[in-house]
Amino acid sequence: MNYLVIALYVISFALFIYGLMGLTGPKTAVRGNLIAAVGMALAVTATLIKIRHTDQWVWIIAALVVGVVLGVPPARYTKMTAMPQLVAFFNGVGGGTVALIALAEFIETKGFSAFQHGETPTAHIVVASLFAAIIGSISFWGSIIAFGKLQEIISGSPIGVGKAQQPVNLLLLIAAIAAAIVIGLGAHPDAGGVSLWWMIGLLAAAGALGLMVVLPIGGADMPVVISLYNALTGLAVGFEGFVLDNAAMIIAGTVVGAAGTLLTQLMAKAMNRSLGNVLFSNFGETSAGGGTVAGTQKPIEASDAGVMMAYAQKIIVVPGYGLAVAQAQHKVWELAQLLIDKGVQVRFAIHPVAGRMPGHMNVLLAEANVPYDEVFELEDINNEFAQADVAYVIGANDVTNPAAKTDPKSPIYGMPVLDVEKAKTVLFIKRGMGSGYAGVENELFFRDNTLMLFGDAKKMTDAIVKALAH
Repeated sequence: MNYLVIALYVISFALFIYGLMGLTGPKTAVRGNLIAAVGMALAVTATLIKIRHTDQWVWIIAALVVGVVLGVPPARYTKMTAMPQLVAFFNGVGGGTVALIALAEFIETKGFSAFQHGETPTAHIVVASLFAAIIGSISFWGSIIAFGKLQEIISGSPIGVGKAQQPVNLLLLIAAIAAAIVIGLGAHPDAGGVSLWWMIGLLAAAGALGLMVVLPIGGADMPVVISLYNALTGLAVGFEGFVLDNAAMIIAGTVVGAAGTLLTQLMAKAMNRSLGNVLFSNFGETSAGGGTVAGTQKPIEASDAGVMMAYAQKIIVVPGYGLAVAQAQHKVWELAQLLIDKGVQVRFAIHPVAGRMPGHMNVLLAEANVPYDEVFELEDINNEFAQADVAYVIGANDVTNPAAKTDPKSPIYGMPVLDVEKAKTVLFIKRGMGSGYAGVENELFFRDNTLMLFGDAKKMTDAIVKALAH
């Protein structure tokens, strides 16, 4: 039976890797996701076979049923607009689960003093379990705050305690580590363990740290936060897998942790921040800095925008969160197809942190069947804006703000942005007159070559389609 378990684990590992490879492109993403899901099903099956002699089957089956009931409906019915917060929430649930497992291990083994696990050194298991507890608790509470900011339950603006922020965070980290040391010293069989309150204190301090790290982060930096906490959750799962002697958890956690770390580095680079700055500074903390933007926004009707597009030779579409909110991806692709039929070259430009999570815009465009070879990342398309007759910007606010290149006082100064202002004409769809998610006024709105289309992105694009059709 052990050979069957090992075989199932090996197959599941291979499916995890193969599925992850499929997620590198929209054409293979659905298949890759299904392959990874099959791998997880095999890993769960192998784990159930491994613990077949347990007398807790009622609880195990109940937990599986509850997991399916609570997990399937949100994943199936959540709109793409809300997918980032769903990812943040599910990621947090993973971290919270690891923290609860560590708590259960503490209780079951009387403060780890009665922990016997084969020939594995007890000290190693205790350290791994405590580390998983700290990281899991940080990930859970941090992800909950990220969810709240994305769902706009909590203000997207930075919430902190000013200059005391870093000292407070350091004290919370020291408190969590101190509790871990006390628990570790009491884990020796002769010590007989320590009070449960030490473990609760550890989880509370780590949880408070998770809250205090994310609260000062502005909503515009949530893509970095999501990828960072994804890495932390994977790391916690891997360590808890070592504690439970579960190979599936070790491999899956390592893969998720490595992928999340690489993604965090890419997101930090896209925001022009080092990984060290992300980890140890109040990244995303904005201020009222930046010069006052002078000028007037110039509105335009959809019919006039349609005429301009009809006579254009090259149009670059820049999707942002406005497209996600309006669910306008299908209508935008309909517009693009209509223009292509008229001989207009249409391309799509995506900023790495456009939207609310890494790859948000890529997923939306793939859902509308936009050809992948017509979708370009910032570094591949930026030099083409100068040759474009029209840049059609759909709610991509902060990632198109020229202040990132021109205003040293701006909170987003230094962030690579799309050079849409270089197009002959910029048509910018926006729901209102307000600033972007980062709370920064966009200089682009007041440029001489920018015309504003105020309204819902889907309705405005549909109006342009109708204008072109006539």
